[in-house]
Amino acid sequence: MKNSTKGKRLAVVKVGEKGQIVIPKDMRDMFDIHPGDTLLMLADQDKGLAIVSNEDYMKFTQSVFEAQKRVFEEG
Repeated sequence: MKNSTKGKRLAVVKVGEKGQIVIPKDMRDMFDIHPGDTLLMLADQDKGLAIVSNEDYMKFTQSVFEAQKRVFEEG
């Protein structure tokens, strides 16, 4: 089952015998995901799962550390 509106996607996926899921092609295209890319999976027992680009997460993390460093240098 798939449904979409501009910039949003919905899909139902099955978990395979090895615990793998397939990210639908339209979603891979939307997020520019290619074979061999590294993704970060976050889990919260109450809120569910989130999958983000490892590269984007690393950029975000680096910006947090840089901002924190500036605060300590200025303070």
